[in-house]
Amino acid sequence: MADSNRIRLRGQLVENYDGLIRKLTRRLGSADFAHEALHETFLRLDRVTDAEPVRSPADYIFRTAINIAKDRQKAQNYRVSSSEIDALLDICDDEPDPARVVEARSEIEAFKRALAELPPRPREVLRSISIEGQPAHEVAARLKVSIRTVESDLKLALGHCADSLEHTLRRRLGGPRPRS
Repeated sequence: MADSNRIRLRGQLVENYDGLIRKLTRRLGSADFAHEALHETFLRLDRVTDAEPVRSPADYIFRTAINIAKDRQKAQNYRVSSSEIDALLDICDDEPDPARVVEARSEIEAFKRALAELPPRPREVLRSISIEGQPAHEVAARLKVSIRTVESDLKLALGHCADSLEHTLRRRLGGPRPRS
C-alpha cells in the first residue's frame, strides 16, 4: 500500500469532481479558472507521498486547487501585456544606427586625410587649439611665431578641412573666443 495517499486523493477528486468545480467556481469567480486549477491539482497529486497520511482528502484537494489558482493569478499579474510590450518597443534608442556609425567613421577618415594634406605648422596649430584646447598665445610661444600667424594658420587649416569635408565654415565676428 505504498501509494495509499495518492489513490485516496485521486478517488476523492473523481467522486467529487462536479462539487469541487462548483465550489472553486464560486470561490475563484470563473468556471474556466476552476477547471484549470482542478486539472493542475490532479497532476500535482503524483507528487504526494505516504510519509504522512492525508486526514481530509476533500479539504486537501480544495486547498491545493486554491493555492494553484493563487499562484497562477500572481504569475498572470507579472506578465506584460501586448500594449506594454509595444510601449517598450517604442522607447527611443540612444545608440546610433549602423548607417550613422559608418557615415561618422567615413567622415573621420576624410578629416584625417584633410589634416594630412595640410602643411605641418597649420596642422599643429589646428590640433593644439581645436583638439587639445590650448590658448593661441601658448601655441604661438611654443611654435615661436606671432599670435597673428597662429590665427592665420588656424583660419587656413579650418578652411581647408571645411572644404575637404564639404562643410560650410561658420565665421564669428571678433576672432576666436578667449578660453577661460
